[in-house]
Amino acid sequence: MGAVGSQAAGNTRAAWHLMRTDPAPAARTERHHRLKGELARGQHRGETMDRWQIEVTAGGRLWYLLDVERRTVWIDRACTGHPKATDR
Repeated sequence: MGAVGSQAAGNTRAAWHLMRTDPAPAARTERHHRLKGELARGQHRGETMDRWQIEVTAGGRLWYLLDVERRTVWIDRACTGHPKATDR
């Protein structure tokens, strides 16, 4: 997870743990939730999946696609700054 992991190693490790143990939490928070609108779904290998976000730092985010059928998460985006796509 490159720059995000370098910038906030502990938070990135915690995010990795969340993605592995509770990728779609029933109790969503401001720091861990499903994205909304046109960002709520994404594609991986031709399949459409729900897109989730974990706030790693004030601006840094991890976006991932949840593949329920395979019990797998696919990292969709890892950025150190706030993603402009969510500013709409």
